Amino acid sequence: MDDLVPKDNFYRHVEQSVDLTFIHDLTNGYYSSMGRPSIDPVVFFKLQLIAFFEGILSERQLMETVNLNLAHRWFIGYDINEPVPDHSSLSKIRERYGLDVFQLFFEQVVELCIEAGLVWGEELYFDSTKVQANASVKGMIDRAEHEVQQYLEEDSSSFGILVTKYNGERLNGIRKPHYKRITDEQVSPTDPDAAPMQPSGGGSAVLGYRDHYVVDGGKARIILSALVTPASIMDNTPILNLVDWVRSRWKIGACTLSTSKCFNPRSQ
Repeated sequence: MDDLVPKDNFYRHVEQSVDLTFIHDLTNGYYSSMGRPSIDPVVFFKLQLIAFFEGILSERQLMETVNLNLAHRWFIGYDINEPVPDHSSLSKIRERYGLDVFQLFFEQVVELCIEAGLVWGEELYFDSTKVQANASVKGMIDRAEHEVQQYLEEDSSSFGILVTKYNGERLNGIRKPHYKRITDEQVSPTDPDAAPMQPSGGGSAVLGYRDHYVVDGGKARIILSALVTPASIMDNTPILNLVDWVRSRWKIGACTLSTSKCFNPRSQ
């Protein structure tokens, strides 16, 4: 396999640049010494990275792609004749880890970026990206008929509290709101956390989310925080909380704050 993957392949650079062995420390508490062997946690997160780098949203499509791509197989350490993990196993592992492990993984990668001198810390950019949910607006029903049981769980950390704070409920200001939103009275039973939004390209409303980013102003454009909220949460709602969290977590002092409309998180 090593001979089949070009020396300048992108995934060789990733493997050489980032030591992911810290993942075992993050996930040890989720495994037992008994039972059948599970998928290596490092392999699981490498698969998540492949999905991000390749822009793949479906785990079924992800595993079909990994099964055919020699560089992907090499990256996760699977030989050419070795069966890759089943896509259903990835869903179960993600549910087992929950938000906590993914957040810790994210923070550890940022720590590595700081150690490598890639974070400037003098300027922060804020922006959000619309993400369409896999649910239909037409399937929404009255909230009174549906008890929402899958809101983002509150975490003991400040970031977990931040996530729970922006769970889609209306945050009233000084003046009383003069209109009712669809999500005030209706909810999607398929995806209760999603909210109606206008697609970026225009057209009829769809259900979706906003992925809020805080990006370091240095040349490397390192993402320092990412907060996913229902689409009804506009950029200005979480910005002050994100500022506080980022400056506290990464020990950033006085800095310039800017909103950006040209940042693409996949262009890093």
